[in-house]
Formats: sequence, C-alpha cells, structure tokens
Amino acid sequence: MLNRVILIGRLTKDPELRYTPAGVAVTQFTIAVDRPFSSSGGEREADFIPVVTWRQLAETCANYLRKGRLTAVEGRIQVRNYENNEGKRVYVTEVIADNVRFLESNREGSPREESYSNNNGGGYNADGGSQSNRPAQAPRSTNVDPFKDDGRPIDISEDDLPF
Repeated sequence: MLNRVILIGRLTKDPELRYTPAGVAVTQFTIAVDRPFSSSGGEREADFIPVVTWRQLAETCANYLRKGRLTAVEGRIQVRNYENNEGKRVYVTEVIADNVRFLESNREGSPREESYSNNNGGGYNADGGSQSNRPAQAPRSTNVDPFKDDGRPIDISEDDLPF
C-alpha cells in the first residue's frame, strides 16, 4: 500500500499554530493548487487543500510561512470524522505533511529553497503521536544546489563522458 502526496501551491492565509493538551505543536494551513486546465469560460481553477504539520515542523511553518508564499508539501492523505454539535457526522480530508519546502524567500530579490521535515526515525500515527521515543531532529536547510546553473561553462574532460 502507498499513501504519498506531493503538492505545490500558495498559502491562502497565515498558518495557525496551536498546542495539544500534552504540549505538542500542531499547525494547520491551506494551500491553493492550480488545476492543469481552464474552465469553459477560460478561467483557471484551483483546489484548496488543508495541510497539517506536527512538532518542530509545525513551529517552523508557523514562523516562516505567510499568506501567498509558494510552498511544496509532501506527506500523506488522512480522512477523519467526528460528530458536530448538531449530531451530524462530519468527514475531513487533509494532508499530514512530513516535509515542507519553502520555494520563495521572505525577502525580495534573493530566491531560496529551504526544506524542513519531521523525519526523526519513527512514523506518525493518525492523531499525530510519534511512534518513536527519539527526539525530533532540528530542521535542515538545503540551500546548496550542486546542479544550479550559474552561467559558467562546465569543465568536463572527454574521459568522463560515457559515449
């Protein structure tokens, strides 16, 4: 079985950071993802997808993500349900993110890509509880792109070519 999703979109509003009674950070936000086609009227449509992050990743997202920022989210789809105040069953579908990439910088003129994840060696169960007792790792930044084209010619000898 496989349940993985990767989305790229823009935040519709600033993330909301809360803490569970046990003190675990959880952040919720929604990203707008453009559909690959236009409507019959020629207008572009988008899907608005709720995203949830936990622990250190939740705090990082709350600190650095803002409305309108282009973001990539990797995680799994989760469907949960509850009974509302009127006694009706409500179903919620959301992405539980374990990796978030900030695709735009907060500052103008210096595009950067930063990646943060909740990979601490253990999985996460449906309510966000860790299945590992190991502490979460600090966020890691991947600002160095070894394949970035900086405009200079690439120095490759003929012996390095496979053909």
